[in-house]
Amino acid sequence: MCGDVTNWDEEAYRESILREREIQTRTVFRTVWAPSFNPNPECVVVASSDGSIASYSISSCVSKHPIGFCSARAQRLLPAEPEGFLEGHDGPAYDVKFYGNGEDSLLLSCGDDGKIKGWRWKEFTESEVPITFQALNVGHLVFQSWSLTLSFDVFAGNHMKPVLDLINPQDKGPWGALSPIPENNAIAVDPQGGSIFSAAGDSYAYCWDVEKGEIKMVFKGHTDYLHCILSRASSSQIITGSEDGTARIWDCKSGKCIKVIDPLKDKKLKGLISCVSCIALDASESWLACGSGQSLSVWNLTASECISSISNGASIQDVVFDNNQILAVGADPVLNRFDMNGMILSQIQCAPQSAFSVSLHPSGVTAIGGYGGLVDVISQFGSHLCTFRSHCV
Repeated sequence: MCGDVTNWDEEAYRESILREREIQTRTVFRTVWAPSFNPNPECVVVASSDGSIASYSISSCVSKHPIGFCSARAQRLLPAEPEGFLEGHDGPAYDVKFYGNGEDSLLLSCGDDGKIKGWRWKEFTESEVPITFQALNVGHLVFQSWSLTLSFDVFAGNHMKPVLDLINPQDKGPWGALSPIPENNAIAVDPQGGSIFSAAGDSYAYCWDVEKGEIKMVFKGHTDYLHCILSRASSSQIITGSEDGTARIWDCKSGKCIKVIDPLKDKKLKGLISCVSCIALDASESWLACGSGQSLSVWNLTASECISSISNGASIQDVVFDNNQILAVGADPVLNRFDMNGMILSQIQCAPQSAFSVSLHPSGVTAIGGYGGLVDVISQFGSHLCTFRSHCV
């Protein structure tokens, strides 16, 4: 039996296919836990490849999304309803951080447009989305022909302006020509020093004065773009990781590089070249973890030596310390837990087929974000509390 194609809308059908493909390929580049006096995790903030910054209530996601995990089911999840939402950047948003604590803190983000933006967290949590995203989901399923227009109107309704809006400088070339604005791939903060540090695509790290909105210092020495950056406030230093395969420790007072760490120096001699894609400091700021390709190295910064090197089955894309253990995620759907000597302690399957972010709450709960716009929240005991898909613009 043939269907009635009298009212068939080819353009709407094509738009729905493109929209679905966009949703499936969207990526969460960063997850971060919101500051709270509650010992239990309340809210996670997500930066996505569509430039959006969104916050999600963990209790709401746990109640609305089935507890348990199935990778096939995760791929079919409808987007969760965010508590707060902003179109933060033109192009992908790569990182989010909090500057300060509590309600007075700033929510910072950076992205492919070369900007660092900051919003007051209290205002962000109190901002209202004009139309509920649950209603939008229904509209998208039933009325495909106007779903894209409705999406634009909904998201454009939140006109919350940033209180901080910084943009990377451009180099001047011959006849006054300006270079493209370099992207910001990561940010770090030093609230006591009133500084924000950015890892940029022009191979430089920048130190920004939060009060004045000006660059205080430029750190030059890497030969390729930067992937990651950390503030080592106890020593007035920052640490950067680059596509050039090295991590560097910088003195924030002089702007000079005081140490070059080359995790794969011996392997490079054999023809294997890889970037430093992620770095992490422990709570004492004495131990550094470096992810380089499929290798994870652990460094004693006091002694300036590598104490262990771990080979992983897939590229490592983010790491974080959990006391004297290390959590790592990467280009496979697994949350790895290692001890300091490189012994694998556990491996937990997670929803994103490729994970770009792992963040640890003080309670031990982790949030993992990655490909497909998926966020997987795992308890301190290794069970899956909830899995949800972030909403898109």
